[in-house]
Amino acid sequence: MEKERVQGYVAGLEQVLRNNHFALRETMTRFHEMVQMVNPEKSFPKDLIGEIRKAYSDIQDQLTRIKGIQQLLQGKYRPYYRRDTIRDREIMEFGFLAKNCYNKFEFTLKEIEVKRARIEQERLYRIYSWEVPFAWFRSQENQFVLLKNLRKIDRLGYEIPSHFEMKERRQIVETDLRSLSLFVFSGQELFVDDLQSRITVRSHDIQERYGDEELRGALTHLREISHPEVEQVIRRLAESGRSSKLKCLIFSVRSYKDFAKEVFNIMGETIQEMGEGEIRTLSA
Repeated sequence: MEKERVQGYVAGLEQVLRNNHFALRETMTRFHEMVQMVNPEKSFPKDLIGEIRKAYSDIQDQLTRIKGIQQLLQGKYRPYYRRDTIRDREIMEFGFLAKNCYNKFEFTLKEIEVKRARIEQERLYRIYSWEVPFAWFRSQENQFVLLKNLRKIDRLGYEIPSHFEMKERRQIVETDLRSLSLFVFSGQELFVDDLQSRITVRSHDIQERYGDEELRGALTHLREISHPEVEQVIRRLAESGRSSKLKCLIFSVRSYKDFAKEVFNIMGETIQEMGEGEIRTLSA
């Protein structure tokens, strides 16, 4: 009697295992079809992303249930259980396939996001370049960061409503840029090489080797900063070695309107007439 009861229980477990196997197969088919629809070159419903992640979660739950039943049958009830090796192999393959498909899906999402960000950056670059037609940097990426920072400065022209708390005023002041300082080091190529090998700027600042005898950059300021303070920062960048012989011209910027063809002409003429090791500041 006890043996028949155990055999009946095992038969019930085997039926549950078969049902879960069939359900897993259906979920895998639907999951694979949905993943194939996610393509960087084609549009797809936004809801599909959530559906794919839910399907993957369901697959993991189904695999967990199946594994639990298999362990029970192959352990405690092993004498009463005849293992289906073909089914077990397919279940194992479903696990690997699901993981590979999901990794491919997440990688494709990253590709799509990178592509979308690149398109948006190019769109904004065209807009910003219309406002600032003269490029300080040759790299489009560096120029784009500079133009974005200039836009942040121009947003500071608004009036803060009187009902705002002082804490909110401080937050606005602390998180928005107040001004920018463009700088250019010029001199012998050997001296510029020395500076470039040692110079360190903050992550939100920019530097670029503009030519053999020129290094350009942009410093961002979160508060109003005087010309002597900026010059002190620049001196620290080139305070020793051969780079101290470079001449450096600084241009203080408080709006994209400060960019004009005349300014760039003046900067070019000024740096030509400067002496070795001299640091000078221009402002619009």
